[in-house]
Amino acid sequence: MFSHGDITKDLSRAKKFFEDIISYTVGPYSLDEMISKRINTLNIIDVREYNDYVEGHIPYAIHIPYKEAKEHLDMLDKEKVNIIYTYSDSCPRAYNTALELIEKHYPCVVLRGGFKEWKKFEFDIVKTDSDDYKKADENN
Repeated sequence: MFSHGDITKDLSRAKKFFEDIISYTVGPYSLDEMISKRINTLNIIDVREYNDYVEGHIPYAIHIPYKEAKEHLDMLDKEKVNIIYTYSDSCPRAYNTALELIEKHYPCVVLRGGFKEWKKFEFDIVKTDSDDYKKADENN
């Protein structure tokens, strides 16, 4: 096992780690800009629980429950960037879902801070009537 001092002295490993974080995550401001300028090039995927999704989600987000990601790949397009989010950075669901999708060759990034960070900056939030959501789900 490495001590904290040993890990922090490995600067090349640290540099790669932080470069990867920057490359494979997107912040709320960047996502808001992407939504307004190029929504047709991305899928926004909310992997939170159903009740949380209907109570409020990022505009254009599709709900794919965390445990069902592999079952809903037909909803996604490999030509688009898949932006995945969950509650906050303390919840690993977005990262785990990204790993699953990447294994199936879907390009992915994770929203830094999740929905909590999105709300903090007071960007638009969409609420869904649960009856409408269930009808749409039945039609697919």
